[in-house]
Parts: sequence; structure tokens; C-alpha cells
Amino acid sequence: MATSTPATKTLEKAGIAFELVQYDYAPGNDRVGLQAADAIGAPPGQVFKTLMVELDGKPVCAILPSDRELNMKKCAKALKGKSAAMMDPQKAERLTGYKVGGISPLGSRKRLPAALDASAKSYDTIFLNGGQRGLQVKLKPDDLIKLLGCQVEDLVR
Repeated sequence: MATSTPATKTLEKAGIAFELVQYDYAPGNDRVGLQAADAIGAPPGQVFKTLMVELDGKPVCAILPSDRELNMKKCAKALKGKSAAMMDPQKAERLTGYKVGGISPLGSRKRLPAALDASAKSYDTIFLNGGQRGLQVKLKPDDLIKLLGCQVEDLVR
């Protein structure tokens, strides 16, 4: 597996310390974040998933624990919108340049507004997708917040 992705290049260019963690991705699993947490031996709340959302018709990124569900109203409020809905997976792939199961909030084709669930701040480090299926990056939540300029709010049900 190649470990150089747009996500890892973005982290390197920004001078952010991170660790790569690889695992065997199982296609067909609809709970990729939970699969990743299990495979790498991390608590599901420490492994964050990236969801592509349309906020008032515009693309945004929500980053939340793999064992939780996104609350669309909270997401809309965090990103100062009125209405949020999940983005079509094919549209998300075209927009980010990543495949579903490997979408990262880092290094997408277009920089998007992002919101990170506040629970990330309870960990010294979190895991998130490194830009391909079976690849996680481990980094400090504050580094992610600074790099993305993301809102930090309660996003989950």
C-alpha cells in the first residue's frame, strides 16, 4: 500500500507531526470507521470518520467519532447554515478525489468548510482517514483544528 496521499502530503507540507497506521480494509463494510478502530485496536470514539455533507446546497465536511451518528441540525448550526443533508457518495468522491471508505478531510481537491466534533478535544491524539482505504493518520486534534480552521462543536446525536 502506498502511504503517500494528498492527505499525508498536506500534513507534511504544514509541518504537522503524525503517525501512519495501516490495517486490512474489508470491502463491503458499511461502518468503515468501526472496522478501522477494531483493526488498529483503538477505542471507536478516538477514531474519527469523515462525512461529506451538503449545507444549504454547498459541500462541507463533518468529522466525528466512528461510533456516533451525525446530527444534521447540529452540523448546520456549527457551520452557520440552515439545512444539512448527506452528500451522494459519487458526488463526494468526485469532489474530494478520494474513494468512499478512504475520504479524508485533508488534501481534498477543494478546501471545504469543516466541523469537528468537540469530543476530539478529550483525546491527546485522534485517528482519521489518511486518504485511502486501510490507512489512518494519528495526530493531535489541535493540529487538525489549526490546519483545517474547523469549527469545534457537538455534532452527534
